[in-house]
Amino acid sequence: MHIRPILSAMRRNKVGAFLIALQMALTLAILCNSLFIIEQRLTLMARASGVDEDNVFVLTNQWVGTPDDLNARIATDLAGIRSLPGVVDAYPSNSYPLRGGGWSDGVMLADHQVHPNTHTTLYFADEHALNTLGVKLLAGRNFSPDEIGSRAENSLGHPPVVIVTKALADKMFPDGSALGKTIYVEDGPTTITGIVEKLQTPWVSNSFGEKFPENSMLEPYHYMVSGYHYVVRAQPGQLDAVMKQVQKKLLEINRARVMVKVMTYAEVRAEAYRNYRGLAIILGVVCTSLLAVTAFGIVGLTSFWVTQRRRQIGVRRALGATRRAILFYFQTENVIIAAAGAAVGVALAVGLNLWMVTSFEMLRIGPAYVLVGAVAVMLLGQLAVLWPALRAASIPPALATRAA
Repeated sequence: MHIRPILSAMRRNKVGAFLIALQMALTLAILCNSLFIIEQRLTLMARASGVDEDNVFVLTNQWVGTPDDLNARIATDLAGIRSLPGVVDAYPSNSYPLRGGGWSDGVMLADHQVHPNTHTTLYFADEHALNTLGVKLLAGRNFSPDEIGSRAENSLGHPPVVIVTKALADKMFPDGSALGKTIYVEDGPTTITGIVEKLQTPWVSNSFGEKFPENSMLEPYHYMVSGYHYVVRAQPGQLDAVMKQVQKKLLEINRARVMVKVMTYAEVRAEAYRNYRGLAIILGVVCTSLLAVTAFGIVGLTSFWVTQRRRQIGVRRALGATRRAILFYFQTENVIIAAAGAAVGVALAVGLNLWMVTSFEMLRIGPAYVLVGAVAVMLLGQLAVLWPALRAASIPPALATRAA
């Protein structure tokens, strides 16, 4: 097969060849970046929270009015919850992993630093928190009951001890000496008394949640406000039953409350990553639609070319060209157009990614995505051109000549 006749035929159909190449270039640019974004989102959605998600649920409790005996009410509630069959443990908190909202602050190695070393989320917890969440204590110890204090809303706190995640400990002390060290948080010194393996922040979609997903700190407080969260862990396989029992028990203890939200951790995760999932679905639909439009465009234009070249095909068949040769002719023509479109598409893909990197703080796209995208677009072109090419190859020489 000689390339010169193919190039000569393409010069007589410049507009059509240009449109196909342009369409394939745009498809490649959008496809590569969309798949890269989808892969990033799926990776983030698969992150472990550090919580025993199969057996933990959260209940948001809101008291009616502004009671002045919150400490006693919380203690009574916790005693009632922990006494229920199937309950492993429970504790109250201001927030929990993947919630979408909570407290955060800078962490420093020295008092009055101008810029913090890093940032962390602040979870209020008691001595039951680690057992409730199911997190693994890697070093140090848990809180003791006498260390648990009370914390009002918007009040300053200077906890004597804190428990931090390994990610936060390694960030502050890369040499692995975090246990027992003093750090400064909320404008005061505190000592790291324990290090847990993993505990994700409440945020997943903003810069804090994406840059420091596991920088978490447990502070020994009960949250003394009218609205807070009970985190409860059930025995394996008893989650649904325990959720119903806990709600019933709390209403028996005191009905002057509203249980604003009761969610399993599967529901918490689904809510936290709803936007990520939606974006992945939308981009998936866009990619599928682009591929379909590109394929149909190639089929339509190639079919038009076949109709225009019936005389040319007939003459070649009469001169001895086989069906395989005609088929190879159109496939080679498509490869040339697709290669030109892929070359432009690679440049567009990289340029689009660089723009998103500077505008939205995204990661650089890897060369593998561009390469796979280019191969995929070229294979798509070959598949799309196959039916018109087979149709051209099946034209009898005599019929093609008469039709001319």
